[in-house]
Amino acid sequence: MQSIADTDLGTPASAATRQVSLTVDGVAVQVPAGTSVMRAAALAGMKIPKLCATDQLAAFGSCRLCLVQIDGVKGYPASCTTPVAEGMKVCTQSEKLAKLRRGVMELYISDHPLDCLTCPANGHCELQDMAGAVGLREVRYGYNGANHLDAPKDESNPYFTFDASKCIVCSRCVRACDEQQGTLALTIQGRGFDSKVAASQDESFLDSECVSCGACVQACPTATLSENSLIEAGQAEHSIVTTCAYCGVGCSFRAEMRGEEVVRMVPNKDGHANHGHSCVKGRFAIGYATHPDRITKPMIRASIRDAWREVSWEEAISYAASELRRIQTKYGRDSIGAITSSRCTNEETYLMQKLVRAGFGNNNVDTCARVCHSPTGYGLKSTMGESAGTQDFDSVMDADVIMVIGANPTDGHPVFASQMKRRLRQGAKLIIVDPRRIDLVRTPHIQADHHLQLRPGTNVALVNALAHVIVTEGLIRQDFIQARCEPDAFERWSKFVAEERNSPEATESITGVPAAEVRAAARLYATGGNGAIYYGLGVTEHSQGSTMVMGIANLAMATGNIGRPGVGVNPLRGQNNVQGSCDMGSFPHEFTAYRHVADDAVRATFEHEWGVKLLAEPGLRIPNMFEAALDGEFKALYIQGEDIAQSDPNTQHVTAALSAMDCIVIQDLFLNETAKFAHVFLPGSTFLEKDGTFTNAERRVSRVRKVMRSKSGYADWEITQLLSNALGLPMDYQHASQIMDEIARLTPTFTGVSFDKIDELGSIQWPCNEQHPQGTPTMHVEEFVRGKGRFMVTEYVPTREKVNVKYPLILTTGRILSQYNVGAQTRRTENVTWHTEDRLELHPHDAEERGVKDGDWVGIQSRAGETVLRALVTARVQPGVVYTTFHFPDSGANVITTDNSDWATNCPEYKVTAVEVTRVTQPSSWQRRHKEFDEQQRKLAQVEARSE
Repeated sequence: MQSIADTDLGTPASAATRQVSLTVDGVAVQVPAGTSVMRAAALAGMKIPKLCATDQLAAFGSCRLCLVQIDGVKGYPASCTTPVAEGMKVCTQSEKLAKLRRGVMELYISDHPLDCLTCPANGHCELQDMAGAVGLREVRYGYNGANHLDAPKDESNPYFTFDASKCIVCSRCVRACDEQQGTLALTIQGRGFDSKVAASQDESFLDSECVSCGACVQACPTATLSENSLIEAGQAEHSIVTTCAYCGVGCSFRAEMRGEEVVRMVPNKDGHANHGHSCVKGRFAIGYATHPDRITKPMIRASIRDAWREVSWEEAISYAASELRRIQTKYGRDSIGAITSSRCTNEETYLMQKLVRAGFGNNNVDTCARVCHSPTGYGLKSTMGESAGTQDFDSVMDADVIMVIGANPTDGHPVFASQMKRRLRQGAKLIIVDPRRIDLVRTPHIQADHHLQLRPGTNVALVNALAHVIVTEGLIRQDFIQARCEPDAFERWSKFVAEERNSPEATESITGVPAAEVRAAARLYATGGNGAIYYGLGVTEHSQGSTMVMGIANLAMATGNIGRPGVGVNPLRGQNNVQGSCDMGSFPHEFTAYRHVADDAVRATFEHEWGVKLLAEPGLRIPNMFEAALDGEFKALYIQGEDIAQSDPNTQHVTAALSAMDCIVIQDLFLNETAKFAHVFLPGSTFLEKDGTFTNAERRVSRVRKVMRSKSGYADWEITQLLSNALGLPMDYQHASQIMDEIARLTPTFTGVSFDKIDELGSIQWPCNEQHPQGTPTMHVEEFVRGKGRFMVTEYVPTREKVNVKYPLILTTGRILSQYNVGAQTRRTENVTWHTEDRLELHPHDAEERGVKDGDWVGIQSRAGETVLRALVTARVQPGVVYTTFHFPDSGANVITTDNSDWATNCPEYKVTAVEVTRVTQPSSWQRRHKEFDEQQRKLAQVEARSE
């Protein structure tokens, strides 16, 4: 349990190391130079009244409530904007100060509704608190003059209300939007009495540039900006700190509760990944947890043509176990397998792979990271020795040059993007490598120095061209390479990239990026100071995804941008626990910490702990499972929290494989696309209903804490334990912490990790062991994990997916801010207000050639299939390239993606699909079949069809 509100010290902490001594009300205080008088007093336990000040924002000095007296200083300076000085003597309380403060408060209250008893902020209102703090008992000015009490409310945003009648124009919301979020959507319009907060060009919040991150709501000291959930439910009675279950940033939140009802999610100021900031998903989009679509009772059926039958947990588990054993007896040991979830906790994914290896007796376990970041693991392991990013998020504040490759942080990782934008506004340079003009190319107060708008599928050619410039122009860090890298590997690589065929001029016809731009970007990255690379699925989801990751690592090593703050190679993981699911041994060839199953010594440690013999041969990857199913050799699949029928490529191939299996066990929240092919449905639990840990994109292990009882009765790890026991592999964990203790015993990078340690430190970045007892913010500091860094030759091999006369356009895919992955969660929240359907972006030139106008229905046909979407004509994409998202199941985005994949890891090539686009007037044949099948399956489950 935590207190409802965070302590606010008034102004941000100073980063100075030099200490300054002063006295505040006669008390000796010592604080870092640059600290405000207000913060110094607060640290000494003295509260100076304030309204415009908060330690989340830079001091502003507008409310005039925090006035103090300082010996030798004329007048009454504002304590929030006055820095401490050596020997300073401060008086915070006097008769004169009290009179001044009451006078200020009278002015505020004279133009403020006196509806405290019915106000949603009652009891938690800073204006109310300050009126009491200054001893205000009456207002001399009356309430009959000009005022703002009739100012209209703006209720356009589905998550919060703006009540202008309660606004004191303190600018905290405006400053939060500027300083924390970086959207600059709010402003103070007018002067004097006419001053008011306005969104964009005096638009409604919904129609403005506001991204609904909630920073303004968090900053508001009154009820001017209030969450609608708070207005409806009333104030919370307690709060519990937990970790967001959306993207790989891993934001910390205080779940403010009334009993077991979540009143609101408030970003935790002490959160090491988010520092009190949030996005629209983590802050507001939690309604899916209590949505009526949730399946909360176990169900079974013999065939997907049969109606589902609700059964007890005992019957469901017994049926699932008997079917899995029956199939193994009939078809062999390797005929069954499992897929773990990147939405579930580390403890839950660990138990899943343990069940497969020790219970199923094979290594047929895989995870959704197969289809997103498996090339990250392969590429970084090959070059640096560890399958994870090198930095913490805060490292970006020390970067001088930031290169973003194949990622869209403002949509996919918005809280980290806000921090990145703060650094860019401070002067860091920006290089964007992306086929599409993402928001970071140009946004308020930020403009990329270079946008390398390459053709999809040509990443490796471009990274080789960048390396060519760095090597041939002598921009490498020779001292770093000699001390830290394998000399022979460097020689081979440097000779390769120096070849003329890898020059920007030679590759321009391949990538479409002007040679001069490539040369300028390469020089900037190599010579601009600390260079940090951040990349996403636009790097990994290619036929050369692993090659490109190696190419990025080569760039960082060649320029010495490894092993200190402000540099590094930083994969932006998509889902909340993608990093963790990989760490926990969810790949068929690896145990925890990326150790191969063929390693006798490693395998022996697991055999000793688990009490069973384990196989030394890798199991089936997800694509291999599909092929084996179609061949009649793979007959059963246990899937925890993944919707492969929507998320995996070549949908018709996936559903054919699912249809070929005898038993599919689904453990999830909703009757998703994959569940429609299932025979057993085990209702899972949300992150609000379980204990455990998530590991974010910076290797940060954070606690997930249960705030309410599971609606299904069990946390996901408990369900896996029930199934394991039914299959004859005994498990008897009483709490998730015991599972983490076992992980720590078996995993070198986790030996120092425990729930108690995380509770003590707030979070831990692995490796955490005897050498790094407090965790590891920066990897590869003195040497690489593998010893010497290894440069890899990255030959560009064009994708097999070619454009031609029949398929002249290239389709690439991505995400959008308001929706998340397959949309199962966000589509069941008010986030559909912003994004109600997946649309196809195409350039005006391509649209005109095809007679397509904005909003027209268009058919998109590829070698794999066809679907229909509504067109969005935009210059964000370049001619010859079209783009869509994949958040809605009836869109069929993955019906048209092919099963081409990365050469090393089978990560699908989502980003390059040759297509043609034509105007149409009706859905595709697949969409018609999908609708019919969906309606049939909902009837069989007695689940109402709801608007997506």
